[in-house]
Amino acid sequence: MEKRVLTEIETAEYISMSRSYLRQSRMEGNRANRTPAPPFIKIGRSIRYLKEDLDKWLNEQPKYQHP
Repeated sequence: MEKRVLTEIETAEYISMSRSYLRQSRMEGNRANRTPAPPFIKIGRSIRYLKEDLDKWLNEQPKYQHP
């Protein structure tokens, strides 16, 4: 059975970003000229990320091609 909810460590690995990026983006929110933060949920004091939200967030990121 595939996990639906991921921890910060699992999320960082899943999206190939650092844990510090996740923490900083949660604290600062979305800022101009920065990659927007992926959506997260709080369960008690724990931060969790839904895999379906991460997949959507990844698909919404701009895609670039070399000229």
